[in-house]
Amino acid sequence: MSERISFTVTREHESFRADKLIAAELPELSRAYIQRMIGDGLALLNGKPLLKSAKPRAGDIVTVELPPLKSPAAMPQDIPLDIRYEDDDLLAVNKPRGMVVHPAAGNEDGTLVNALLFHCGDGLSGINGVMRPGIVHRIDKDTSGLLAVAKNDAAHRCLAEQIKEHSFTREYSAVVHGHFRDAQGTVDAPIGRSEKDRKKMRVTDKNAREAVTHYTVLEEYAEFSLLSVRLETGRTHQIRVHMAHIGHAVVGDMVYGPKNGVASLHGQCLHAGLLGFRHPHDGKYVEVTAGLPDYFTGFLTKIRG
Repeated sequence: MSERISFTVTREHESFRADKLIAAELPELSRAYIQRMIGDGLALLNGKPLLKSAKPRAGDIVTVELPPLKSPAAMPQDIPLDIRYEDDDLLAVNKPRGMVVHPAAGNEDGTLVNALLFHCGDGLSGINGVMRPGIVHRIDKDTSGLLAVAKNDAAHRCLAEQIKEHSFTREYSAVVHGHFRDAQGTVDAPIGRSEKDRKKMRVTDKNAREAVTHYTVLEEYAEFSLLSVRLETGRTHQIRVHMAHIGHAVVGDMVYGPKNGVASLHGQCLHAGLLGFRHPHDGKYVEVTAGLPDYFTGFLTKIRG
């Protein structure tokens, strides 16, 4: 069965071209898929077919119809993986920016799950179903960095419990807009889904969950700051939402950041560089790291210069 999604165009996005607008509201869809969907008449503007050249205005209603996935389960694909740790119970993989974690409409293959199925075969936990085998936690498509993957249900439950009790360490590097008054800080603000934009999160007290983010300023530049960020909780888009909430949006974030942001980055300057957890088998602490990728170091070189 297909899924129909409607959202109201905000002033922030009213000058966007049709495909860019939908990509901003539904970031899990690829741009090629969106363009094909518009061409097939599966996108409407105020009830009428949405033209590729259209630039909807604030208050307009955009409706898209997402056809069901073609396959009932994710399929293995021979896609290279940057594995930083692996044993019989779990592995930690360094996901490149631009890779979707699991299949969804518009990204039915080429995902991290497809690559994991090829690498591990049937050796992944099944707690999250056939489309998300082994996936304990996620990071956004345009965020790079480390993910822990469970090979069996016992390991999955152990890691998930650590995330729930806030003993699972996740540290990120981020470049954000502006400067900070204090070198360290905490954002303690609940996050819930936006009522206007289905795929967007926001700081709110309505239907929200606790969200806590700790940050440390490492370097400052003319217009930006480099942060080390540690998640205490793990809500959808948490770092991006919290940083935007305090006026320091992640650079390159075209959903929560400024309209005239650094689009040339093709994604937010956000990298999950460290995972720490108690091993499900013996309880010993394991720490896995992944250095900054080229897109991140390249941008740092540019702004340092």
